[in-house]
Amino acid sequence: MIRKFSFFLLALACIQAVGQSSETAKAKPVFENGEAQLVEAFSDYENWIRHDLWVETEFDTDGDGQPDRMHVAVTRPGQTDSEGLKLPVIYVSSPYFAGVAGNVEGLFWDVKHEVGEQPPKPRVHPEVVRRGERPIISNSHIETWVPRGYIVVHSSSPGTGLSQGAPTVGGDNESLAPKAVIQWLTGKDNGYTSPDGGEKVSAYWSTGKVGMTGTSYNGTIPLAAATTGVEGLEAIIPIAPNTSYYHYYRSNGLIRHPGGYLGEDIDVLYDFIHSGDTAKRAYNNKIVRDTEMANGMDRITGDYNEFWAGRDYLNDMEPMKTALLMSHGFNDWNVMPEHSYRIYEAARAKGLPVQIFYHQNGHGGPPPLSLRNRWFTRYLHGIENGVEDDPKSWIVREADKRDNPTPYPDYPHPDAEDVKLYPMKGGNQMGDLSLVQNRMIALEKVVDDVSISGDSLAKSSNSDHRLLYQTPVLTKDLHLSGVAEIKVKMASSKPACNLSVWLVSLPWNPDNKAAITENIITRGWADLQNHESLESSEPLEPGKFYEMSFELQPDDQIIAAGQRIALMVFSSDKDFTIWPKPGTELTLDLSGTYLSLPVVGGNDALKAATR
Repeated sequence: MIRKFSFFLLALACIQAVGQSSETAKAKPVFENGEAQLVEAFSDYENWIRHDLWVETEFDTDGDGQPDRMHVAVTRPGQTDSEGLKLPVIYVSSPYFAGVAGNVEGLFWDVKHEVGEQPPKPRVHPEVVRRGERPIISNSHIETWVPRGYIVVHSSSPGTGLSQGAPTVGGDNESLAPKAVIQWLTGKDNGYTSPDGGEKVSAYWSTGKVGMTGTSYNGTIPLAAATTGVEGLEAIIPIAPNTSYYHYYRSNGLIRHPGGYLGEDIDVLYDFIHSGDTAKRAYNNKIVRDTEMANGMDRITGDYNEFWAGRDYLNDMEPMKTALLMSHGFNDWNVMPEHSYRIYEAARAKGLPVQIFYHQNGHGGPPPLSLRNRWFTRYLHGIENGVEDDPKSWIVREADKRDNPTPYPDYPHPDAEDVKLYPMKGGNQMGDLSLVQNRMIALEKVVDDVSISGDSLAKSSNSDHRLLYQTPVLTKDLHLSGVAEIKVKMASSKPACNLSVWLVSLPWNPDNKAAITENIITRGWADLQNHESLESSEPLEPGKFYEMSFELQPDDQIIAAGQRIALMVFSSDKDFTIWPKPGTELTLDLSGTYLSLPVVGGNDALKAATR
């Protein structure tokens, strides 16, 4: 065990220790059990050095003819100057550090209109007032990592705070900006003491090993940087990252809003974060928001197009070579759990070092500190702690605390198998979910009414506004792990309609607050107009049946004995979709409809649990 000294005691010891070399007196990182430990010499915040600078990028997005420069702040132990110590860097970037727009009336799109129609009125465009004083951009992560032998670096993303350029919400500059900062941290001569001057500054205190982390948008930027393949970015820990803005604002062709932000779209987020230079905002608004976004985001059809493809990081994975630890909540209905899973799956297929941490709560929530510490210790300090041989999947079980996840060989669980369940007639009351398909045509009808919430529909014993099909009561716990999929054969009375699907456990918990996490297993939404392609839709012929398959959100949940698993099909989901007038009729043909459920132990486990 290495003894820890305060700076006063350390100085005294150096004077009194006759014959002791200056090398042994120097502070350095300490590792135990494969993790970086707190070092007292690095914990004295009064000895931390804090300064800011600007890093020049390779792009010009604010139209002034000069490469945009990013505002960067550094916090490092004093020993990086006094003792010439070099340390690895943990880097966090965000569009939020300088403040955001308030939730002003009219900020969001009006959702009260028919599906497939233009929103009835324009939005309000607020102006963000920048906050913050130099040289500090943010204090996040500093107290965790600086005392453990890291330097922490923050930067404001393009067009926010004192960073130049324009916010693009997933455009190329939001990948190239952190790339430029990482290049500076690994020795490139592109750092300046001011936003416009020529005086250079170097990162002489950096080992050239960089890790990134952050939550939500701040978790998206590490992935954006990693997709550039930039040298020196060794490890990232994205927490609840938005990995595709299409998947954030659309779902299988449907206009679908993130939970809690009804009417938000990508241009709303642009306005929300645009805290950069007020003199450049008019140009940025014209080029980005009022041209590129207005022409590309398409709030009428919801189709996947070139605009959205350019903001989907799954399409940019080829250059990535960074070790990846993902983190997400299974009940995150803001940035939904598919965002992390789709990237984890692709990185694993590339052979990259990967782990995934899932918990049962909502938005945010990092992995336990020990997992993060081991990850950064291995890839930034180069300590051979065997993290690459640890379990690939960490799942917080339902009753456990977040810092006590259960390890599994992978996610989904390797023993999970898809089991098909078929709905039987009676869905307006309570139909059965059966392992045996009914091949006879059986039609069931649901009438749309957005005024009724999804949880109210699930709790109703009888409703014309939803179809509900349930398994027998479980006699044993049943473990679900992976991605459920539904296939529907359906007709609509109108050329366009919302289609919403919930998978729930019944009976419903009477405590509404707990029910959102305890009773909703997973959800999904789709536009039946996109039954053939995500890229193109066509108006529905009223009364004509169409077949469509789509996935629900990933999940890993143990459904307790005494519960039933139930499939609910309805139209408008008032917390997520457009609000058309009530009355659209959807007709489901049960003979062409099924649910594919990922069950650990497969068909045998489901049969054993429903005897």
